[in-house]
Amino acid sequence: MPTPEELANWAKNYAELWNAGDKEAWIATWKKVCSGDFKMWDPVGTPPKFDFVGCCLEPYDLFQPSLQMYIDPETLFVCGNEVSFVMANTFTKDGKSQVMKSIENYRFGDDGSCEIRTWYDVPSADDPISGHLFAEYLPDDT
Repeated sequence: MPTPEELANWAKNYAELWNAGDKEAWIATWKKVCSGDFKMWDPVGTPPKFDFVGCCLEPYDLFQPSLQMYIDPETLFVCGNEVSFVMANTFTKDGKSQVMKSIENYRFGDDGSCEIRTWYDVPSADDPISGHLFAEYLPDDT
């Protein structure tokens, strides 16, 4: 299981490497703290996603080109094997931006697994900035 220091480093790099568009470094950071199974409710109340591809790579490829992330350090908590924070997600399309906040929790298991739970309001499919992304990401839930 990753140490609290390793998890704090992962959390710091999560947004920084995403925002830099450094996919390979972002993947490497994940692999340092989670080498096992993934399960993600994004957001809670939607069907779970599974494995590294479904929980990390597919969302990265879909959202990264139009999403910048900011984790307020005052909302970042590393407690034992869990990391939680509030993230400001800034979506940009055609020169217009919108900020959507999410609450995110990551639980890292002794077996190398990671269980992810997020909470946020899903934009409607007709939202002019992010609706098309969520219509693809959550086709049955928008």
